[in-house]
Amino acid sequence: MTQEQEKKICFVISPIGETDTETRKRSDKVLKHIITPSVEQLGYEAIRADKISEPGIITTQVIQHIVDSPLVIADLTERNPNVFYELALRHAIRKPLIQMIRKGETIPFDVAATRIIQFDIQDLDSVEQAKIEILSQIKSTETGKTDIDNPISVSLDLKMLKESGNPEQRSLADVVEAIGELRATVTTIDKRINNPEGLIPPEFFDRYLSRMRKMLGPDFAMLSKELKYEIVDTIERLRMFIKSSKSTDKNSAELMHIMEKLERVSMMLEEFYYRQNKW
Repeated sequence: MTQEQEKKICFVISPIGETDTETRKRSDKVLKHIITPSVEQLGYEAIRADKISEPGIITTQVIQHIVDSPLVIADLTERNPNVFYELALRHAIRKPLIQMIRKGETIPFDVAATRIIQFDIQDLDSVEQAKIEILSQIKSTETGKTDIDNPISVSLDLKMLKESGNPEQRSLADVVEAIGELRATVTTIDKRINNPEGLIPPEFFDRYLSRMRKMLGPDFAMLSKELKYEIVDTIERLRMFIKSSKSTDKNSAELMHIMEKLERVSMMLEEFYYRQNKW
């Protein structure tokens, strides 16, 4: 029986730094005041690389925890190369993962479309909110309500669809790829124009993206019709936002480009729907 089977481990991926450095002090505070009290409420023990007590090669032990632990929390603050290497490993195995970053830091583009908890360790309200979000994400993961998607898993799924011998799956790959690109674009511009409500809620894409990669036949045809109507509503919402907001010419041009992409996706879905219904 492995350690993870005996007790629930939450492995923490984090920039650690040398003793007494600002990096170490900040990481210790995040571990002590945000991560540990959050995960302990749900029966997890938080372990960071420098806290591993077992003898052996530390790199091997870290990789084992990344692969085997039922939960991993990654602090992306400071863009530490080791953190992103370990993050990619967790992405590849598609197991539960929670991402965090210090408020004010630019979220790396490759993970910008993935849900990330932003925190300020100096702000008690921010600390409490981060703890609430961690608990919420863990509970969603444990109930199976959240699909574990990330840039690597999406790319692998797309590769399988594109290489499929089934022409419908290859068509589906085009839709999935277009929606994935839209999600990243919308997330990026949302942050730049400081729109806290979100032009298009991330769950709009997440909900359909995960189901699309798994469904074909009549069920997907109906899903295509449903999504098409939602896309039409979203296009209208973007059009109204452009009219009512004080967006710069650059932002307005990007929003118009997003609308054009949404219209293209809508047409693809409509074509897919009618083609399915002819069978």
